[in-house]
Amino acid sequence: MGAALAAETGGLRISITNPQGAPVAGATVRISSPSSLVTKTATTEADGTVRVAGLDPATDYKVEVIAPGYSNFTATEVAVVSNQNPIVAYTLGAPAAAGAAAGATAGMQQVVVSGSRVARVDTTSATVGTILNLGVVESLPTGRNYQSYLQLVPGVKPSSGGNPSSKSGVNYSDIDGATGTSSDNVYILDGVDVTDPSTGTFGSNINSEIIQEQQILTGGIPAEYAGGSGLVSKVITKSGSNEFHGSVNYYFQNDSLVADSKNATASGFSTYDAAVTLGGPIIKDKLWFFGSYQKKNRDTDVLNEDTNQFMRAVNREDQLGFLKLTWQATENDRLVASFFNDPTETTGTTLPGTLNNRDQRRKQGGDNYNLSYTRDMGNLRLNAYAFRHIGEVSDFAASQEPRNTVAFFNRTSIPLAEVQLGGFGVDTVSERNRDEVGFNTEYFLETANAGTHTIKGGFLMSKNTYYEDAQYTGTGKAQYTSLAARHAGFTFDQIVAAPATGGWSNQPISAPDLSRVVAAINGAAAADRAAFNARLDANGNGSVSEAELRALQFTSNTGNPGGQINLYRSVETVASPYSVEATGKAAYLQDTWTKDKLTITAGLRAEEWKHDDSKGNQSAKFEWKVAPRLSVVYDPAGDGRSKVWAFLGRYYDPIRTNMSDFAGNLTGPVQEEQAFIGDRWVTYRTRGGEKTPDALFAPSTKTPFTDEFMLGYATNLGRDYTVSVAYTKRRTRDILEDYDLHLYSDPTNTPDMVGYAAPSSVFYLPYSYFGYSSAPNSNYVLGTLAGGKRDYQGVELSLTKAKRDNWQGAVSYTWNEAKGNTNSDSNADFQGDWIALDPRAPNAYGPQPGNIKHQFKGYGTYYFTNGFASGLELSAVFNWNSGLLYSRAQLVQRRYLPVMDDPYVFGNTLDSWITPGTVGSQTGPSYYTFDMRLKYSYKLAGSQKVEFFLDLFNVLDKQSGTAAQALAVGTGKYQFGQANAFVEPRRLYVGARYSF
Repeated sequence: MGAALAAETGGLRISITNPQGAPVAGATVRISSPSSLVTKTATTEADGTVRVAGLDPATDYKVEVIAPGYSNFTATEVAVVSNQNPIVAYTLGAPAAAGAAAGATAGMQQVVVSGSRVARVDTTSATVGTILNLGVVESLPTGRNYQSYLQLVPGVKPSSGGNPSSKSGVNYSDIDGATGTSSDNVYILDGVDVTDPSTGTFGSNINSEIIQEQQILTGGIPAEYAGGSGLVSKVITKSGSNEFHGSVNYYFQNDSLVADSKNATASGFSTYDAAVTLGGPIIKDKLWFFGSYQKKNRDTDVLNEDTNQFMRAVNREDQLGFLKLTWQATENDRLVASFFNDPTETTGTTLPGTLNNRDQRRKQGGDNYNLSYTRDMGNLRLNAYAFRHIGEVSDFAASQEPRNTVAFFNRTSIPLAEVQLGGFGVDTVSERNRDEVGFNTEYFLETANAGTHTIKGGFLMSKNTYYEDAQYTGTGKAQYTSLAARHAGFTFDQIVAAPATGGWSNQPISAPDLSRVVAAINGAAAADRAAFNARLDANGNGSVSEAELRALQFTSNTGNPGGQINLYRSVETVASPYSVEATGKAAYLQDTWTKDKLTITAGLRAEEWKHDDSKGNQSAKFEWKVAPRLSVVYDPAGDGRSKVWAFLGRYYDPIRTNMSDFAGNLTGPVQEEQAFIGDRWVTYRTRGGEKTPDALFAPSTKTPFTDEFMLGYATNLGRDYTVSVAYTKRRTRDILEDYDLHLYSDPTNTPDMVGYAAPSSVFYLPYSYFGYSSAPNSNYVLGTLAGGKRDYQGVELSLTKAKRDNWQGAVSYTWNEAKGNTNSDSNADFQGDWIALDPRAPNAYGPQPGNIKHQFKGYGTYYFTNGFASGLELSAVFNWNSGLLYSRAQLVQRRYLPVMDDPYVFGNTLDSWITPGTVGSQTGPSYYTFDMRLKYSYKLAGSQKVEFFLDLFNVLDKQSGTAAQALAVGTGKYQFGQANAFVEPRRLYVGARYSF
């Protein structure tokens, strides 16, 4: 929630000396940039230094120094980065000779910052991150969006969807065994948090050409920022200038520019990306504008992964608009208003494993409004802002037939057409909206003998609203999971079994559900109960036991929409729209104290959250939690060229609106989960509604957190190179999960019950653990996962070459060790619903699935400046990783869960525990990608130029595997351990741009 950084600026600490090295007091320093409406003038103190703050991020600043008795000095193309204050030291030369032109430049730069963009080290900060500007990313072969740029950052893991994991960020979900998507990141655009409040992924898209600066922070994150367990991506957009500038570009690609696929029949496609930008003055030196419009379009032919036959053509169209007005009302007052939107429509999915009848179209995107006011009063800066985000992610089924997924045992070569019957099953309209207001301050205090203080503080209020209208499709408003006809006669005991080898392709009912089915049978109406007893009551005692239920055989296909064997269905009995809210407050206070070679930053961040259900009543309140953060930075030589640092801090991970939804749907849709018993359906669980809520927030639930400790060193090597090494250790605790208290807390449970914790069990959690005195009226409760933990340590080594002598680049190596006993990340997974998966259970702790132990990255650009090649740029990006860790898995209700042994007793509990050596025991294929870009710029009159781009991805056409099949039984196409995802074939991407 909310970064409270609506007016992000940077600064420079300037030191002026004479040729003998003595400080020059009283020198006038003027700092200006054509990219900023503000020009700053300051005077050096007795020690020859001056700090200039409140500078807009840009790479084209000019620093002018005038001192009596010395020649004037000018440095150009000085870079200013938001939230950084590097040392800039200049040595003035002797007075200009008589008759020299006024303003003649003399002297030389002494150390680390200049127009040649030599290397720099911020010796006041312990934050670990990467700074990118448009000049860097546009010289490299990357995707044209800010999410793709994240892949240039050390330690960031591969992601096809643009939400990558970093360091200890979760990189795996049990649902579909998905990797490459993290919900731990924070995405900030122009100082405002645009992270989706429901999914924790990015919530807005923008045209990459409007980016002035992008910072990606991966560790040592100060108190002014929310989040921290993942990365923080911070984008600052352009603001126009005193002259009109703009651009028009067009990029395209199609299947004729792609090499043949070695792993699948290639599908046809064509795509283009066109954009325009325009910025300039409305009133010079007072009011600027900058706008952009981008349209992306892609047509894709989707082939059936079983037959390689054409299934459908899918079109995706993105329209990205942006407008920003910057009004410098006075030298000290600035008002900024911006609007951006990203409506996107997709006619279907491009997954080759999704049949046409299971297809769905999507409508997503929304509008964003931001208003920010900033006032400077000497050493004090005040800022206030207001932000509104209106977003939508809606899906609509292509077929209105009821969904029917067919389950097979020991599936080896079953075609999709036999598994995916009926339509997608539901039409869903969802909105994720946010309103936020906040203010922040910055005060600089310079003392005579006690150093300097930069004090920052802020406060914000945020309201996040989740709206949903979901309606089942088809006659009867039901979704089925059926038993394949070939398995007619299988028993309930066989259905819920969890063998270490083999297993079900889909398992809609698990062993812990059996007690609910038994209770529903024995509590049924008299006529139904009599029918059930006649079929199941083997001992004639007038009730059905779990053992008797396990003996039930499934044989009926009566009424089944696909003619398969009735097993399970979910029936929507109420369809109604609803909304829930999560409102939060956050405050931070931070002081950065610098004296001589030492900088200490101490900060506190506090957050409070309240969740409201769909009736507007409070469903949970998480009281103020304070996250301390402390860093110590030491500059050994005091010259701004090297530093040693340490950081210790805590990051809280507030509960998102997806859990507000889970525990707050009292007036929305209601679904009844049913099992087919004999000749009729019986409802054993109701999901949603007020009578028996699906979930409640347990009163004792805590906010999840991650503690981080870091040690690091960085130094300049010569003028151009910076080398850094950082060690990180993290621990994540108080992880959120949903619990079935009937399994964990019922005092009537006995040790002989399979999958239940009796009071004598080590897994038993009394109602008091959750803050209750008796069983609450709900299917589940959201609580703190007992024993849940994730532990991480890693080392990051990087070497960066600043742009000089016609080239720039960077290389990095990252070692990651991630262990734990849970992948839960505010997603209400199966832990808490199945004791065999409990974090305290045997064999649950191990290497984290989704982790990548080793990563190596490198990129570089060479600029040709002489002869016939003048105007050419040649660049490359190389990424290698050692392969994703994964577990040997079984599929249960779309979850990839670790394979298990036959039931045995552990901790006085009978269950089918995880097989030893299963969790994170497998390593997927290692692979690399090598991409290149050739760019040619041709200058026209004035500032006009034409640029041509040629990107070649996967230059060597190495179509290596990137992931492996994790299911022990495999699928119809891939066996266990076989590569099932691959690097795309070599492909060209062509573009051109005119700018002025």
